[in-house]
Amino acid sequence: MAKDQISTELWLTAGLNRCSKKGTPATVIRRGERQSGTVVLKINQFEAGCRILTQGRDNNGKLTWFPALNDTLVEESVADSYLERTASRDPDVWIIEIENRSGWHPFQGGLF
Repeated sequence: MAKDQISTELWLTAGLNRCSKKGTPATVIRRGERQSGTVVLKINQFEAGCRILTQGRDNNGKLTWFPALNDTLVEESVADSYLERTASRDPDVWIIEIENRSGWHPFQGGLF
């Protein structure tokens, strides 16, 4: 982790606090590596389905989100299966579930 980069745990705590202040349910499904673990978001839009976003860096090194599962809303069981496979391949990954009908999450645009 670069010296000027905050820890994943601290960054997520700030985002989860934003959810709490908005009244948006958010849960840490899986705790990953505290300093530099990657993050996967499960955005549960209820009847519409779930969207999965994976944290990564673009060509310029900027933190961004990459849609998984063809960037489509999927049934929750499909999303959960994907997350189980992801966790089995990466022991350092954090998995966060956010429940919001519109798909809002506090990590829009990368680091806030």
